[in-house]
Amino acid sequence: MTLAAFSVHEPTRAESPLLVEVPHAGLAVDPQSLASLIAPARSLVRDADLYVDELYQDAPIEGATLLVAHVSRYVCDLNRSESDVDAAAVDGGGGRAAPHGLVWRTTTDDQPALGAPLPRSELTRRLRDFYRPYHDKIAEVLKRKRDRFGFALLLCAHSMPSRGRAGHADPGRERADVVPGTRGRTSAAESVIEVVDRLSNEFGWTVAHDEPYKGGYSTGHYGRPEEGVHAVQVELARRLYMDEATLLKRQKDFELTRSFCRRLVARLGACTVG
Repeated sequence: MTLAAFSVHEPTRAESPLLVEVPHAGLAVDPQSLASLIAPARSLVRDADLYVDELYQDAPIEGATLLVAHVSRYVCDLNRSESDVDAAAVDGGGGRAAPHGLVWRTTTDDQPALGAPLPRSELTRRLRDFYRPYHDKIAEVLKRKRDRFGFALLLCAHSMPSRGRAGHADPGRERADVVPGTRGRTSAAESVIEVVDRLSNEFGWTVAHDEPYKGGYSTGHYGRPEEGVHAVQVELARRLYMDEATLLKRQKDFELTRSFCRRLVARLGACTVG
């Protein structure tokens, strides 16, 4: 049986124009993918956006659609382009020479993730079974919402290590509490971006736009304000809600962060764009 790539949770109250997508919280690795994976088991958890699906579990109560991926980013990274593969990760790949493309070949601790480049047929299988169904669903929901409301909003929900790791572009650097990624404020209207800023300020949390993450594939691909779709990626520093050494929740902090996420969903859902 094929592993379910994702689940969709529709609004349980009056629908809003907002779709929340959580592409990196999943930990599942199907047997075919597991055969080529040599990353340590702990890396699967450390490199997942652990608990982000739970942080946003209240989104349907606030009228948003919630889309949660179940597969690990070590199966395929759903926040990368189909063409973002290189020969070190996939036979015949010709994309950018980077370790964290559609198929990760190293962990963020700079350890090998693959024993050898994947056969092209294996990449084709992962695209067919996991990647394309996920993005087809995003496109479907955004179209439905744009047709109904005249515009649609996409919140790309992520978390990040509180300090850059060896495999990151900012190793050892402490990061802000909240990083809104909007491709230089081009993927969403200013009124949408301001919602994230204002709420973060209310919680007393620091904010750094596009640093170190400016928004991945979903933000850039779907965020087209001129076509009525606004997208913002929100990265939350993991120190806000978990112990990054033990990988366990700090329950009181987790509930505070969950309340932030619920309020963010509510305010984005009520946002108007010009």
